[in-house]
Amino acid sequence: MVINDGIQLTVTVSLFILSYAVYKINVSLCCVFILVAVFTTRNTPINLAGMAIERYVAVCEPLRYAEVCTVRRTYLAIGLMWFLCAAPDVTDLFVTLATEPLSFFHDSVFCLRPNVFKDPILASKRQAFDIIYFCCVFLTLVFTYLKVLCAARAVSAHRASAQKATNTILLHGAQLAMCLLSYVSPSVEAVLHAIFPGRVLEIRYANYLIVYILPRFLSPIIYGVRDVKFRRSLRMYLVCYRCGGADNNS
Repeated sequence: MVINDGIQLTVTVSLFILSYAVYKINVSLCCVFILVAVFTTRNTPINLAGMAIERYVAVCEPLRYAEVCTVRRTYLAIGLMWFLCAAPDVTDLFVTLATEPLSFFHDSVFCLRPNVFKDPILASKRQAFDIIYFCCVFLTLVFTYLKVLCAARAVSAHRASAQKATNTILLHGAQLAMCLLSYVSPSVEAVLHAIFPGRVLEIRYANYLIVYILPRFLSPIIYGVRDVKFRRSLRMYLVCYRCGGADNNS
C-alpha cells in the first residue's frame, strides 16, 4: 500500500503541476499519466479491503491464519488486486487506439480523462465499474470490521484494550471510506460543475485534495502516531528540540 500510494501521489502531483505549468501535453504521455493514476487510485480501497479480510482471518480465525495467509497467497492476492484495477481501464486504451486516428496521439491536450478517452460508452463503463467496486469494497468493509469489532470486544480482558481496538478499527474504516470517495468523485464533480460553472479549477483542486491527498495522510497517523514506541520517540524528539531551541535563544 505504501508503494502504491507513493506512485499515486508522485504521478498525480506531477500531472497537477504540469496542467498548471504547461497546460497542454502530448496525448501519449497523458495516457500513461492517467492510466497509472487511475490504477493506483483504484487500488488503494481494494488494498484496504484485502487488509480488512486479513485482519478478519487473524482475529476471528486465528488457528487457520498460518494456513490461509501464506506468502504465496499474499503475492497472488496482490497480483489479483492489480489485475482488477488495471483491466477495466486498459480496455479504454484499446478502444481509443481502435477509434482514434494515429495523428491524435501526436497532438497536445489538457490532460483530463474525457479529453483522451472520448467515447461516451467509456464514461458509462467507468461509472458501472465504479459502482461495482464501491459496493464490493463497502460490503467487505462493513462485514469484516463488524466481525473484528465484536471479536475484539469479546476477547479483551480490559476495557482500555477493547477501546483501543475499536478506535483503530474506526480509523481504518474512516480511511477506507475516504478512499471510496474516488469511486463517486467523478459524478459529484460533474454535478458541481453544472451548479457552479465558473468554478471549474477550484472544484477540481478541492476534489484533488479531499479525494486523493487527504486519505493518504491517515496512514502515518494510524501506523505511526498510534504506535507506543514511535509516539514515545516523537515526544522525546520534540522535547529535545524545544530544549535545544530555548538554549540557543538564551
